[in-house]
Amino acid sequence: MVRPQFDDLVGQATAVALLCRAIDQQRVAPAYLLAGPHGVGRRLGAERFTEILLAHDGADSPPALRRRIVQRNHPDLLWVEPTYLHQGKLIGAAQAAEEGLARKSPPQTRLEQVRQIAQFLSRPPLEASRAMVVIEAAETMAEGAANGLLKTLEEPGHATILLIAPGPQALLPTLVSRCQTIPFQRLNATDLATVLHRVDHPEVLQQPQLLAMAQGSPGAAIAAYQQLQTIPPELLSALHQPPHSLREALEQGRQVAKALDTESQLWLLDYLLNWYWQSDPIRSAQWLPGLEAAKGYLRRFVQPRLVWEVMMMGLWEAQKHS
Repeated sequence: MVRPQFDDLVGQATAVALLCRAIDQQRVAPAYLLAGPHGVGRRLGAERFTEILLAHDGADSPPALRRRIVQRNHPDLLWVEPTYLHQGKLIGAAQAAEEGLARKSPPQTRLEQVRQIAQFLSRPPLEASRAMVVIEAAETMAEGAANGLLKTLEEPGHATILLIAPGPQALLPTLVSRCQTIPFQRLNATDLATVLHRVDHPEVLQQPQLLAMAQGSPGAAIAAYQQLQTIPPELLSALHQPPHSLREALEQGRQVAKALDTESQLWLLDYLLNWYWQSDPIRSAQWLPGLEAAKGYLRRFVQPRLVWEVMMMGLWEAQKHS
């Protein structure tokens, strides 16, 4: 029986059926891997599953309980997100964005956070019959943190641990072996449109380029639309075709490096890869290797202006000889 708590989880019938069966048969596993692409409902599925497992007679009403879970303030819930290390403190991605902190490398789930999980589970649940731990973006765990989590997964006590990751291949096999995998799929066009309307983002449906990049992920489509709004329109328009002169190539490279942080530059390269390929697949075959190489250099922290100038000069050369 599909429970009403999952009514807003669109296009994930298999995942919902597996989670509901575990609840109905009272065979909830100690750990689950919610596996699938970013932005297809894994976090929402974790919230709804957690809501059901934390509910008990005499607790909050369902809306109040759901609110506490979404706000991460239930005493028997620990929600773990990747962090940046800034001035000796662990800071979440949302806080880093609010404070405008420079982000040269992606956030990680760190050993200190794994130790917090063990400490959290060392005490009995306060209100519910079990504790819940959700580890978002579990693929960001370094090997030390992943190994530190193994013992907790072996002996979670009165707790259920949910790991959210792209798939089993993104985690250590020893972690995966201790979890029951719940597959989340990319959405078809109809379900994608349903979700975008439900979350008040129908404007994204007018962006076929972004929908193609999202590949069935409403979350990725929304994130791409929001990212697109941060790029100066005149710069984006200029980048829609290779530069026509060496001077233009150098100037565009300088503008990109000045206007965008590294993560935004990486996104822009993905956008241009898709744009060029869809606009002119034959000629773009000469251009795409340069964009892929630029992504690699940015990830290795090469000076961004130099990366973009070299890449744009390469596009100009290819354009000149095509």
